[in-house]
Amino acid sequence: MDLGTVVGLVLGMVLLTGSILVGGQIGIFINIPSLLITVGGTIAATFIRFSLADVLGSVNVAMKAFFYKLKPPEEVIQEIVTLANIARREGLLKLEKQPIEDPFLKKAIMFCVDGHEADFIEEVLSKELQLTSQRHETGINLFKSMGDAAPAFGMIGTLIGLVQMLTSMEDPKSIGPAMAVALLTTLYGAVLANLVFLPIADKLSLRSEEEQLNKKLIIEGVLGIQKGLNPRVLEEVLQTFLPPKKRKAAEAGE
Repeated sequence: MDLGTVVGLVLGMVLLTGSILVGGQIGIFINIPSLLITVGGTIAATFIRFSLADVLGSVNVAMKAFFYKLKPPEEVIQEIVTLANIARREGLLKLEKQPIEDPFLKKAIMFCVDGHEADFIEEVLSKELQLTSQRHETGINLFKSMGDAAPAFGMIGTLIGLVQMLTSMEDPKSIGPAMAVALLTTLYGAVLANLVFLPIADKLSLRSEEEQLNKKLIIEGVLGIQKGLNPRVLEEVLQTFLPPKKRKAAEAGE
């Protein structure tokens, strides 16, 4: 589980709810028609912009921001170096029986064991990396789209509320409450966009970058194993993918 996502979302909701309770009753901030305009309009616009399958699968995509955590690249490098040492001492065929959890690394190692050429391995794995990136991009764009639509429908709801308010100007006492309700749609849209949709899109983008880095490490590492590269040299090559701070930590064995 990604605690950062959970903590951020819960903290945001607690702060918003707390500030409302300090200033008055929470009941005045709940308005069903405003919710229908903002949430319903955002969902409707998303159905128009994306395919039905993409929208229905958005819940599973969003769960990646909460529950999907990748292995750190330093551990990926160490696993590849361990495999390289085994291959150097006992041969590539020995890698077939090694326990490998990552399905992408497992597939890459099996290509080596089966005796495929380096060009073929690189082409197939790079193609899978590219297609994975495209699928991630669809999920990220979906939540960015919802982040754009929510404030827009919040504004639409406010305009609807203003029109309804202006048609009942003969009763001055109703203007204040009607204006408050009209503004709630803008509030709902801003909260949904900035506390839910856009942060989830950014977290999915971060997860995608992390997964791409791990896959690039695996491609480079497996090609090194296939070419019989010295494990120590291979480790140095793979560490060039890491930022200097993480590179030093990995060298220190932290």
